[in-house]
Amino acid sequence: MGASRATHPTRRGKPVLAETIRLALRAVWRNALRSFLTVLGVVIGVGAVIAMVIVGQGSTASVQDDVASLGTNLLIVTPGQQSMGSGTTAGVVANFDFDDLDAIMQQIPGVAVVAPVSETRMLAVAGNQNHATQIVGTDNRYLEARDWPIEAGRTFYESELRTGAAACILGQTPAAELFGGGDPIGETIRFRQISCRVIGVLEPKGASSLGTDQDDMILIPIRAFNRRISGNQDVGVIMVSLADTVEPIRAKADIERLMRERRRISPNEEDDFTVFDMEEITSMLTGITSVLTGLLSGVAAISLLVGGIGIMNIMLVSVTERTREIGIRLAIGATTWQVLLQFLVEAIMLSLIGGLIGIFLGLGLGYLGTRMLSVPFWPDLQIIVIAFAFSACVGIIFGYFPARRAARLNPIDALRYQ
Repeated sequence: MGASRATHPTRRGKPVLAETIRLALRAVWRNALRSFLTVLGVVIGVGAVIAMVIVGQGSTASVQDDVASLGTNLLIVTPGQQSMGSGTTAGVVANFDFDDLDAIMQQIPGVAVVAPVSETRMLAVAGNQNHATQIVGTDNRYLEARDWPIEAGRTFYESELRTGAAACILGQTPAAELFGGGDPIGETIRFRQISCRVIGVLEPKGASSLGTDQDDMILIPIRAFNRRISGNQDVGVIMVSLADTVEPIRAKADIERLMRERRRISPNEEDDFTVFDMEEITSMLTGITSVLTGLLSGVAAISLLVGGIGIMNIMLVSVTERTREIGIRLAIGATTWQVLLQFLVEAIMLSLIGGLIGIFLGLGLGYLGTRMLSVPFWPDLQIIVIAFAFSACVGIIFGYFPARRAARLNPIDALRYQ
């Protein structure tokens, strides 16, 4: 009969486990404040990891959208040796000319559009309103290369481009700053001594992830820009839009070879121009955001380890406080496995509760972060599951040692403990 009573708790399997879970929840609830402070490290760790990943993925998506808004399958050719985030590293170099555009269009296979761009920043005035904006000299090919439609009005007539007429197309920002809610089509604006008639308004593109306003520009015919602003026939930048079937890397190499020939650069000399591939820029920027997200998430994950140490510490205290309880359970027939399971389940419960709270905290912080940075809110289910599973592992790893200590107590010594 005695042997039967000692083994009775282990014969029923699921009821024993259910009772163990019930005891663990009661122990957690009995010391609610201490339990919350114990799991705070897990809460912060899980929440911070999830929030960092959400903000990082939103930033990556925003960067990709920003680069895509410049145009699909686009190459940008600029004078001088340049890199992202820095200016020209070479000395004074020659700009491009219209013959360079024609050569790229005729000699590089797979080119869909070649657009000239020259720009400067000036103060635009309409009535008693003024606004400092970017004046861009170009033609209709610029709108095609950047896939940028007209919201109101029209594009340039061929006669306006050929003669360099004083016609202009406004971005959303100067249209709002100079004309408020009014219709600017047909109105006249001025910059320096140039009077320009508004013929169209571009659709909005919005701010980029770098904080620049893409809508803050005024387009005018490039021949008008050259004659009235720059005073030369140069082209500052060449935009090359490729057909969808063309490999950008191949086209970039062909353009570099052609421009070296046209600019008479000898084999032992470096290029005095730069060809930017928008896909390479996208890859580089997303790589940077991914690395930063990984580093920040790694730092945040350290608090999970700190939380695990806190759980282990409190569980060791709990074992000491409940020594007599453990002795009584062992004396009436509980096995060492049942005692170990009770304290292990209690530690896992603490870490899982912290993980659940951390998930909601992370989603909330991630939402606030993406709204503040104006990037998409993209919660990643995989990261949420991984963070929650990691919190469970923290409970198992750091809860095992206190549970093992409790299970190995001598029942007689435990009953004598005061």
